[in-house]
Amino acid sequence: MNILFINGSPKVNKSASGMLLDELRDYMQDHAIVQYSLNVNKKPDSLLLQSLSEQDIIVISFPLYVDSIPSHFLYYLTELENYLKYNSSKAVVYAIINCGFYEGHQNRHALEILKIWCEKANLKWGQGIGIGAGGMLAGLGNVPKGKGPRKNASAALLELASNAAEKRSGKDIYASPNFPRFLYKIMGDIGWRTQAKRNGLKTKDIFLQR
Repeated sequence: MNILFINGSPKVNKSASGMLLDELRDYMQDHAIVQYSLNVNKKPDSLLLQSLSEQDIIVISFPLYVDSIPSHFLYYLTELENYLKYNSSKAVVYAIINCGFYEGHQNRHALEILKIWCEKANLKWGQGIGIGAGGMLAGLGNVPKGKGPRKNASAALLELASNAAEKRSGKDIYASPNFPRFLYKIMGDIGWRTQAKRNGLKTKDIFLQR
């Protein structure tokens, strides 16, 4: 089975989107997987477009931006849609969206947009996963899969891997971290203050209204 992973993160390295795809790859080792990381400054290259018709499975992973698809990746999807209108593909699409919100269900609107995109591009929708606290998960590389804060996300990825291996459809899954919400908020507040200090700002500057 030919599987294409598309990493839609604007980050070149150490993105949550890439980490989630890497874990999914571990669950699908028996299949031929090609991973493509987009260049946000260029159109989809010809190799990617040509490979679309050869894929059995396409897995799309990206971060949530303002409850939707990041503009740079939306542009890519538009280009892929235009290509697929004239070059059919048998692929089934699965998606993994992560967000900075604690609750995974914050990704639901972006998943609905992707389902509409699949219809426009003549692709079959398989299943979507919405994962909360993506920024935190990206920093948990040393935590084993399925353990600690990664437990719910790993379970969702394992189910998606099982469905994708059989080209089955499944219900969308929304996973929040196995970590107290109030501690996640505290960590986020500390993170904002640390970044502000690093950029020469004080805490009060964060709350300035102009």
